[in-house]
Amino acid sequence: MLVLTQLVRPEGAIAPNFTLSLTAEERTRSRHRFTTNSGDTVFLRLTRGTVLHDGDWLQPDTRDCWVRVVAKPEPVLTVTAATPLDLLRAAYHLGNRHVSLEIASDYLRLSPDPVLKGMLEHLDVNVREEIAPFQPESGAYKHHH
Repeated sequence: MLVLTQLVRPEGAIAPNFTLSLTAEERTRSRHRFTTNSGDTVFLRLTRGTVLHDGDWLQPDTRDCWVRVVAKPEPVLTVTAATPLDLLRAAYHLGNRHVSLEIASDYLRLSPDPVLKGMLEHLDVNVREEIAPFQPESGAYKHHH
């Protein structure tokens, strides 16, 4: 059993002892128990409100182990558009619904939702169902590391 309590920034290149592949929702849990691919049990005991991101590093209090966080590919809707304005319009409508949203210069990504998919298709944007890593924006009032 491994208890990970520290979000750390390694100096230089570090080889992880193992990686923890987590969905976007799992990366918002500061207290949780996971089972690794090898069957080991890992407990997260992080500061409440901690949101993990792809590429973050975790350690136990003993600091004798390096664990890398990886964004686990999961079902998502990826939205692209013919023009930047069309993509901005889609982001605006999704924002009005307080949807967890990954925002990039050329796409938006959200959790699958048939109602939102229909709304987006009416906005004349391209909506693709796929399996991909999902890194939604942190809330505007939350600390981002």
